[in-house]
Amino acid sequence: MVKRNAVILAAGKGTRMRSKLHKVLHQVCGKTMVNHVLTQLEKAHIDTIVTVVGFGADTVKEELGHRTRYALQRQQLGTGHAVMQARDLLANEDGETIIVSGDTPLFTADTFEKLFKYHESRHAAVTILTSVAPDPTGYGRIVRDNVGIVERVVEQKDADVQERAIKEINTGVYCFDNKKLFEALTKITNDNAQGEYYLTDVIGIFKQEGEIVTAYKMDNFEESMGVNDRIALAKANKVMRARINKHWMQEGVSMIDPATTYIDADVQIGNDTVLEGNVVIKGHTVIGKDCYISAGSRIVDSTIHDGVKITYSTLESAEMHNGSDIGPNSHLRPEAEIGENVHIGNFCEVKKAYIGAGTKVGHLTYIGNATLGKNINVGCGVVFVNYDGTNKHHTNVGDHAFIGSNSNLVAPVNIAKDSFIAAGSTITDSTEQYDMAIARSRQTNKKDYAKKLPW
Repeated sequence: MVKRNAVILAAGKGTRMRSKLHKVLHQVCGKTMVNHVLTQLEKAHIDTIVTVVGFGADTVKEELGHRTRYALQRQQLGTGHAVMQARDLLANEDGETIIVSGDTPLFTADTFEKLFKYHESRHAAVTILTSVAPDPTGYGRIVRDNVGIVERVVEQKDADVQERAIKEINTGVYCFDNKKLFEALTKITNDNAQGEYYLTDVIGIFKQEGEIVTAYKMDNFEESMGVNDRIALAKANKVMRARINKHWMQEGVSMIDPATTYIDADVQIGNDTVLEGNVVIKGHTVIGKDCYISAGSRIVDSTIHDGVKITYSTLESAEMHNGSDIGPNSHLRPEAEIGENVHIGNFCEVKKAYIGAGTKVGHLTYIGNATLGKNINVGCGVVFVNYDGTNKHHTNVGDHAFIGSNSNLVAPVNIAKDSFIAAGSTITDSTEQYDMAIARSRQTNKKDYAKKLPW
């Protein structure tokens, strides 16, 4: 098999984004644009990938890590100049090299595969990836002769009236014979209005030298969308969301209203799970089979096992085991782990706590820095008092304990299994098995005192 190389152009500043964040690091469906590009190239079985960095070089390297090699473009002097920076890493390599911009997050591995195969079948020096644009304004046009052979690429500003009517556009992705690419790059100049070295000038050099120049027309124009400003970023997110939602519905996930269902690129969902509208699922969340996620729920970087029901609640870096349920209006914060068949009712908050199988936490309760056993009943308004103003402390509650409503468990404290906490108690001492703990003032009734009150 012919060796495949790739160059990702990720050195530009992206001033039109009006952002302190480097352009290619803006996210589309929870994943940076340049990461989307790299991921699809990896799926296309590329042997060597080089990312050309410039502005924000360190942050791009931090984002992509060791999945790619890097070349530095110290001055941004055009696309041709950017590719030149990969010379030391690629110039002597055999095979083919695909050039892709880091701000084009919608391209797919399937399209890259088709481009490579078309290029190989034509034995071309370069194959331009093209598409038909509904409105080609702003794009370079592909000019072909009367038998369909590519003659040249004409930029919008240089096109005459006839050329501007052409709807086949240059997507900015190319597949080159690698050695011919780097040889031709030595011949381009910056003799133009911008004083830059253009990669498209290589095409003119190939034509002059009688090399084969071809173009592969892709079917889906939306894939070619480049992101240069916030408006385009929003459009890219919309296209990617529709693609993600379609994939999961084809995999057996039901969506009541796909248009208002927001799922990040790295989320995983099991079949026969139902998502209502206005659900947001972000990060590296994994959701099992037969779950039900109601409208208004937001799940981030969490693991949801099978048969879980989430009603209008928020989960962050949390885990819910089989058959558990939560909500409405509850919140699982980081390191909350909910055991099998646990019930978390409305207006509850759990943080850095494990809750054992079969335990019920009805409503209006805070559980933080705690380990709860199995089949515990936690009444309304219970607070696990875990913070002394300096340090967080832990509470343990044993199996089958009963925590009465409006109780405060002041950590560190151990509530033994089978013990009973009376409603309204503030517990500061540990209990033994079968203890009943009461920690509240005795009631005193003042006869006829209410008659003295002003109301």
